[in-house]
Amino acid sequence: MAYSNSKSVRFQDDVELANFPTVDGDNVIKVKYKIDGTRFPEPSSRKGGTDAVKSGKSLKAKVLSRVFSEDYERVKKKILDPRGPTIRRWNKIFLVACLVSLFVDPLFFYLPVVEENVCINIGFTLEVVLTIIRSIADIFYMVQIFVRFRTAYVAPSSRVFGRGELVIDSSKIAIRYLQKSLWLDVIAALPLPQVLIWGIIPNLRGSTMANTKNVLRFFIIFQYLPRLYIIFPLSSQIVKSTGVVTQTAWAGAAYNLMLYMLASHILGACWYLLSIERQEACWRHTCSFESPPCQNTYFDCHRVTDSDRNVWFKSSNVSTQCNPDSSSYPFGIFGDAVTSSVTSALFFNKYFYCLWWGLKNLSSLGQNLSTSTYVGEISFAIIIATLGLVLFALLIGNMQTYLQSTTVRLEEWRIKRTDTEQWMRHRQLPQELRQSVRKYDQYKWVATRGVDEEALLRGLPLDLRRDIKRHLCYDLVRRVPLFDQMDERMLDAICERLKPALCTQGTCLVREGDPVNEMLFIIRGNLDSYTTNGGRTGFFNSCRIGPGDFCGEELLTWALDPRPSVILPSSTRTVKAICEVEAFALRAEDLKYKKRKSAAELRALENLVTDMESSNGQVDGNTPPAPGFAIYAARLAASRRGLHKHSGSDSSAVNSLQKPAEPDFSVDDE
Repeated sequence: MAYSNSKSVRFQDDVELANFPTVDGDNVIKVKYKIDGTRFPEPSSRKGGTDAVKSGKSLKAKVLSRVFSEDYERVKKKILDPRGPTIRRWNKIFLVACLVSLFVDPLFFYLPVVEENVCINIGFTLEVVLTIIRSIADIFYMVQIFVRFRTAYVAPSSRVFGRGELVIDSSKIAIRYLQKSLWLDVIAALPLPQVLIWGIIPNLRGSTMANTKNVLRFFIIFQYLPRLYIIFPLSSQIVKSTGVVTQTAWAGAAYNLMLYMLASHILGACWYLLSIERQEACWRHTCSFESPPCQNTYFDCHRVTDSDRNVWFKSSNVSTQCNPDSSSYPFGIFGDAVTSSVTSALFFNKYFYCLWWGLKNLSSLGQNLSTSTYVGEISFAIIIATLGLVLFALLIGNMQTYLQSTTVRLEEWRIKRTDTEQWMRHRQLPQELRQSVRKYDQYKWVATRGVDEEALLRGLPLDLRRDIKRHLCYDLVRRVPLFDQMDERMLDAICERLKPALCTQGTCLVREGDPVNEMLFIIRGNLDSYTTNGGRTGFFNSCRIGPGDFCGEELLTWALDPRPSVILPSSTRTVKAICEVEAFALRAEDLKYKKRKSAAELRALENLVTDMESSNGQVDGNTPPAPGFAIYAARLAASRRGLHKHSGSDSSAVNSLQKPAEPDFSVDDE
């Protein structure tokens, strides 16, 4: 048997499909494909209208240039869905890689080290470690470029309704990426620091280390800004696909704190590099007043063994003049780095000192900075104060928002409890009742944490809500002998109408002789059930009801009675909570509603079968009734007859239960 796959696609007039041909007057193109994806040949009457479609790209390719997410199966191995799980997982991995890269790049500023012989050298061990880590991070940026070329996008003209159509044409994806953000990703993926420290800096050592620091600072900042910018659209894309960047409030607070620490890390690294530059500037300033003046290349450690430099170093007082305590040169905010020997310390010592310096001044908005008259130094202090003001305000606001979200229900419960106390005081309730209300309120908070389970379930789809109720209540309902003999649909309907119930220690759920309005299925806790057989002298019967048991079975005989003589049955026992109890409650109106609904369905089905049988006797033999409806009605009737048999067995099971004595309520039956 031949099977076909028919697709109908409606295109809108936009730039991408302006020249797309149409077949019908309503701009609808209908194309049929076989199950293997090949296209059926069109009838000869339509060949003339499809000649233009066959030229260039095939019609199938153009139809598949746009799809909805649910029709994405054909091309998912070649093109990635931007809202699919693969892209969501990759975006989170790439976000972590970007954060690691933003942390690693400022560490290149720690490469220059001041030696004891008044010279600047490059730390070789740190150079190798940073090169390896940075190269690994660059791989993720290169993979991101490849992923962007294979990721579909939502057509702007289709965003009017729903989530829009996906454009899966690889050429259109490439053109869009080339026109938008390819250059930014390429700049971010270039291994500039590796080329700088292994290819450019060794060739500059012959001149001066000042050029080395300038080139290092320029290239790092030049590439750091695009990498920092990529974080924001990437975070926005994660929020659009998953709703949030982090799933928990504490993770969100930690994420914002990490960004604040990253800013402190960057400022500390910049302060270290600028401190070395200020120290070298002091050396050059002192050398300019010496006679004869020294060469700037003397401050490069690879010339330490030079005889001319040794002669100059023995006769020069540069180390004395370039001491912040001598006040001969204005070090400004960089004096601590020279005084504390930060520029010549080990890596971990100077890193944590610089991190603390950046965090301290960022948090204090640069108020403790005593600058000199140097313009570059003042500009750096202004940047610290501005960034500190903005980032500190964002950190406090975001942290407050995230942390308040964890305690919002607790605050609501406290407000409600305060209102309850005021109401009880206004109504002058006795102390015993007040204590009972407090105990119930406290137990309800401990059991639910302020979560409204019924509201959560109402927001879910019907099938999911049914499955959850079945998971929670099915085993409890099956413990009732009568319910155990019912079919699956009836049990599901009963489970759907169960409501959670809580009661504290000492609560009397029902007294002997009082009307029973609900049936309880115990989840946890214990109940004490006892009877005096209507107050008979000397008679007392008691039992304990635990998890998995039920009480209030008097409702079953009352609900199955087609014409009950009372509104609600009377309880034959007194049920009291021994400890805190959690249960599911089946109310009387829900149980009666289900019985009326089943009876109405049965009557409607019997009327349908009766009408069809009477119509079969009147019609001619040559015009038989529609077989589909007849078979369907026969099957339903058979199932209902089976249900009648079950109900008969149910009745026998119920008849074995003694109907309790009922109170004398003189109410007319409606």
